[in-house]
Amino acid sequence: MSLPQLPLSGITVVSLEQAVAAPYATRQLADLGARVIKVERPGDGDFARRYDTTVHGHSSYFVWLNRSKESLTLDLKDPRGLDILHELLDGADVFVQNLAPGAADRLGLGAAALQERRPRLIPCTISGYGTSGPWADRKSYDLLVQCQTGLVSLTGTADETARVGVSVADIAAGMYAYTGVLTALYTRATTGTAHPVEVSLFEALAEWMGQPAYYTRYGGTQPPRLGTQHATIAPYGTYTAADGKDVLFSIQNEREWVALCAGFLGRPELADDPRFATGSARVAHREELNTVVAERVACSDAAEILEDLEGIDIACAGVNDVAAFLDHPVLAGRDRWREVGVPGGALVEALVPPADLAGLPARMDPVPAVGEHTEAILTELGRDAADIEALRADAVV
Repeated sequence: MSLPQLPLSGITVVSLEQAVAAPYATRQLADLGARVIKVERPGDGDFARRYDTTVHGHSSYFVWLNRSKESLTLDLKDPRGLDILHELLDGADVFVQNLAPGAADRLGLGAAALQERRPRLIPCTISGYGTSGPWADRKSYDLLVQCQTGLVSLTGTADETARVGVSVADIAAGMYAYTGVLTALYTRATTGTAHPVEVSLFEALAEWMGQPAYYTRYGGTQPPRLGTQHATIAPYGTYTAADGKDVLFSIQNEREWVALCAGFLGRPELADDPRFATGSARVAHREELNTVVAERVACSDAAEILEDLEGIDIACAGVNDVAAFLDHPVLAGRDRWREVGVPGGALVEALVPPADLAGLPARMDPVPAVGEHTEAILTELGRDAADIEALRADAVV
């Protein structure tokens, strides 16, 4: 029985990518069936391959971001390498790149130059601060953008700021690049026009900063840094149970507040206490409220507290570490793990893409070794064995 065709089968993506943002975008296109040809430097390839060696000798970042792709090595400073890239682009639908500022234009791979030669090609540019404007020439990486958007100033405790523990700016940019390319493919299919896509890490994360931006502009001060607590909702956050484990819950509306007072705190009169009767009042008297809640939570073990809160329909959870997340019953119960090959033949556990398309299985092909598909791709382009050997001898591939 043959497998159903995936939505992007027949679409070819050529990606001159490195690090996180662009590889995240193209991996998701590969998840949907696109052929993704990843162009890497001869020798070491994408520097993200060397971020760490924790996954059977391979980088955890690279394994996460690069399954289901083909790896082609090219030296683009050599005219022969650049010619090969242009041959690939002649048959491609999408070109994604996140090179350093100005590098694509210097190679003749800017969006305008590409579309002049190939009107149906969709170029996607991922940059730090945009390809125009006062910071167009600045290099960037995830934590710089977390700092520049103000995210770090919101993250951490009252005494200390902290970076978000995942590459949130890269992930945001990769998501917008992915959805931008999907939109451009749809528009090309329905109108015949191929629109270039541009995403910057800064503007992607700036969009995610919308709520604190409104709060600050129109409230006069930015939301306070409160650890697991919330600037505009109370009670909200973690509380320590009698067995030393943390429990997290929040109250989202007045019905839940009344239920918490009567069914968990054992103090129904607090529901009408002027200090706590409305959401704004609870935030204004957060310290007093937290004292009441913390005293109650400290009387029981975490499992009992979670059971009590669930019994009155209050959303709650224990605070997992990553190991507990990996063993989460939802992931097991919903069959979210698949095995994916990595260079060297080992298999690793990988999560199925989160958007389920009914009737279409997830594509979960291996992570490529550096240049693993170079010979096959060059042969496809018409090079014979002698040509390929000459290119290898000159370190063009």
